[in-house]
Amino acid sequence: MTESTIVRHEVTVRATQEAAFAAFTQRFGDWWPREHHIGESDPAEVVMEDRQGGLVYETGTDGARCQWGTVLAWEPPSRLVVAWQINGSWQFEPDLSRCSEYEVRFEPAGDGKVRVALEHRHFERHGEDGPGIAAAVNDAQGWPYVLSHYAALADRT
Repeated sequence: MTESTIVRHEVTVRATQEAAFAAFTQRFGDWWPREHHIGESDPAEVVMEDRQGGLVYETGTDGARCQWGTVLAWEPPSRLVVAWQINGSWQFEPDLSRCSEYEVRFEPAGDGKVRVALEHRHFERHGEDGPGIAAAVNDAQGWPYVLSHYAALADRT
Protein backbone atom coordinates (compact mmCIF):
# COMPACT_ATOMS: atom_id res chain seq x y z
CA MET A 1 0.00 0.00 0.00
CA THR A 2 1.39 3.34 -0.99
CA GLU A 3 0.45 6.72 0.33
CA SER A 4 -1.01 7.50 -3.10
CA THR A 5 -3.75 4.81 -2.99
CA ILE A 6 -7.03 6.61 -3.53
CA VAL A 7 -10.48 5.14 -4.15
CA ARG A 8 -12.76 7.34 -6.25
CA HIS A 9 -16.41 6.88 -7.17
CA GLU A 10 -19.12 9.25 -8.26
CA VAL A 11 -22.79 9.47 -9.06
CA THR A 12 -24.86 12.17 -10.70
CA VAL A 13 -28.21 13.02 -9.17
CA ARG A 14 -31.11 15.17 -10.31
CA ALA A 15 -31.23 17.72 -7.49
CA THR A 16 -29.96 21.13 -6.51
CA GLN A 17 -26.56 21.26 -4.83
CA GLU A 18 -28.26 22.10 -1.53
CA ALA A 19 -30.72 19.21 -1.82
CA ALA A 20 -27.98 16.75 -2.81
CA PHE A 21 -25.87 17.75 0.22
CA ALA A 22 -28.89 17.58 2.55
CA ALA A 23 -29.88 14.15 1.23
CA PHE A 24 -26.36 12.84 1.86
CA THR A 25 -26.03 14.27 5.36
CA GLN A 26 -29.40 14.97 6.97
CA ARG A 27 -31.01 11.86 5.46
CA PHE A 28 -27.96 9.62 5.93
CA GLY A 29 -30.03 7.08 7.84
CA ASP A 30 -32.66 6.94 5.09
CA TRP A 31 -30.26 5.71 2.40
CA TRP A 32 -27.30 4.02 4.13
CA PRO A 33 -27.61 0.26 3.44
CA ARG A 34 -28.60 -1.44 6.70
CA GLU A 35 -26.40 -4.46 5.98
CA HIS A 36 -23.35 -2.15 6.15
CA HIS A 37 -22.92 -1.84 9.89
CA ILE A 38 -20.37 -2.80 12.52
CA GLY A 39 -22.51 -3.05 15.65
CA GLU A 40 -23.52 -6.31 17.31
CA SER A 41 -27.19 -5.93 16.33
CA ASP A 42 -28.90 -4.61 13.22
CA PRO A 43 -28.99 -0.81 13.09
CA ALA A 44 -32.23 0.88 14.11
CA GLU A 45 -30.79 4.32 13.33
CA VAL A 46 -27.82 5.64 11.32
CA VAL A 47 -26.76 9.26 11.89
CA MET A 48 -24.31 11.84 10.55
CA GLU A 49 -24.25 14.86 12.87
CA ASP A 50 -24.35 18.05 10.82
CA ARG A 51 -21.24 19.94 11.94
CA GLN A 52 -17.46 19.76 11.99
CA GLY A 53 -16.62 17.44 14.87
CA GLY A 54 -19.98 15.68 14.52
CA LEU A 55 -20.14 11.93 14.82
CA VAL A 56 -21.20 9.27 12.33
CA TYR A 57 -22.77 6.37 14.21
CA GLU A 58 -25.41 3.68 14.34
CA THR A 59 -27.73 2.81 17.17
CA GLY A 60 -28.54 -0.89 17.14
CA THR A 61 -31.87 -2.55 17.72
CA ASP A 62 -30.39 -3.55 21.09
CA GLY A 63 -29.91 0.17 21.95
CA ALA A 64 -26.10 0.09 21.73
CA ARG A 65 -24.45 3.01 19.95
CA CYS A 66 -21.49 2.32 17.67
CA GLN A 67 -19.43 5.14 16.16
CA TRP A 68 -18.05 4.82 12.59
CA GLY A 69 -16.55 8.23 12.01
CA THR A 70 -16.05 11.90 12.79
CA VAL A 71 -16.87 14.82 10.51
CA LEU A 72 -13.56 16.59 9.82
CA ALA A 73 -14.84 19.29 7.42
CA TRP A 74 -18.40 20.59 7.02
CA GLU A 75 -18.87 23.01 4.12
CA PRO A 76 -22.50 22.92 2.94
CA PRO A 77 -23.56 22.65 0.22
CA SER A 78 -20.31 21.81 -1.54
CA ARG A 79 -18.07 19.53 0.56
CA LEU A 80 -17.61 17.35 3.61
CA VAL A 81 -14.76 15.18 4.89
CA VAL A 82 -15.28 12.28 7.30
CA ALA A 83 -12.75 10.15 9.20
CA TRP A 84 -13.31 6.43 8.43
CA GLN A 85 -12.96 5.11 11.98
CA ILE A 86 -13.28 1.44 11.06
CA ASN A 87 -10.26 -0.83 11.27
CA GLY A 88 -9.38 -3.98 9.31
CA SER A 89 -11.44 -6.11 11.72
CA TRP A 90 -14.46 -3.89 10.94
CA GLN A 91 -14.47 -2.42 14.44
CA PHE A 92 -14.36 1.20 15.67
CA GLU A 93 -10.89 2.82 15.69
CA PRO A 94 -10.81 5.78 18.12
CA ASP A 95 -7.34 7.05 17.11
CA LEU A 96 -7.84 9.46 14.17
CA SER A 97 -4.17 9.14 13.22
CA ARG A 98 -4.90 5.48 12.36
CA CYS A 99 -7.93 6.24 10.19
CA SER A 100 -8.44 6.91 6.51
CA GLU A 101 -10.88 9.58 5.41
CA TYR A 102 -13.39 10.21 2.68
CA GLU A 103 -14.23 13.49 1.05
CA VAL A 104 -17.50 14.08 -0.77
CA ARG A 105 -17.87 17.01 -3.18
CA PHE A 106 -21.20 18.20 -4.54
CA GLU A 107 -20.62 19.96 -7.87
CA PRO A 108 -23.32 21.45 -10.12
CA ALA A 109 -23.37 19.49 -13.38
CA GLY A 110 -25.92 21.56 -15.32
CA ASP A 111 -29.47 20.70 -16.37
CA GLY A 112 -30.65 20.40 -12.76
CA LYS A 113 -28.04 17.78 -11.83
CA VAL A 114 -25.25 17.50 -9.30
CA ARG A 115 -22.11 15.39 -9.56
CA VAL A 116 -21.39 13.76 -6.21
CA ALA A 117 -17.72 12.76 -6.18
CA LEU A 118 -16.34 10.63 -3.35
CA GLU A 119 -12.62 10.22 -2.70
CA HIS A 120 -11.49 7.80 0.02
CA ARG A 121 -7.80 8.24 0.89
CA HIS A 122 -5.00 7.77 3.46
CA PHE A 123 -5.37 3.99 3.71
CA GLU A 124 -1.72 3.84 4.81
CA ARG A 125 -2.87 5.17 8.20
CA HIS A 126 -4.53 1.78 8.82
CA GLY A 127 -1.11 0.11 8.69
CA GLU A 128 -1.13 -3.48 7.46
CA ASP A 129 -4.95 -3.40 7.26
CA GLY A 130 -4.88 -0.58 4.69
CA PRO A 131 -4.82 -2.70 1.51
CA GLY A 132 -7.75 -4.83 2.67
CA ILE A 133 -9.83 -1.82 3.64
CA ALA A 134 -9.08 -0.11 0.31
CA ALA A 135 -10.05 -3.25 -1.61
CA ALA A 136 -13.28 -3.66 0.37
CA VAL A 137 -14.50 -0.08 -0.08
CA ASN A 138 -13.56 -0.19 -3.79
CA ASP A 139 -15.42 -3.49 -4.34
CA ALA A 140 -18.82 -3.48 -6.08
CA GLN A 141 -20.43 -3.98 -2.64
CA GLY A 142 -18.43 -1.07 -1.16
CA TRP A 143 -18.76 2.58 -2.17
CA PRO A 144 -20.41 1.84 -5.56
CA TYR A 145 -23.22 -0.02 -3.79
CA VAL A 146 -23.53 2.57 -1.02
CA LEU A 147 -23.60 5.48 -3.48
CA SER A 148 -26.27 3.75 -5.56
CA HIS A 149 -28.52 3.77 -2.48
CA TYR A 150 -27.79 7.46 -1.95
CA ALA A 151 -28.49 8.30 -5.61
CA ALA A 152 -31.82 6.50 -5.53
CA LEU A 153 -32.93 8.68 -2.60
CA ALA A 154 -31.38 11.93 -3.85
CA ASP A 155 -33.07 11.59 -7.25
CA ARG A 156 -36.44 11.56 -5.48
CA THR A 157 -35.82 14.81 -3.55
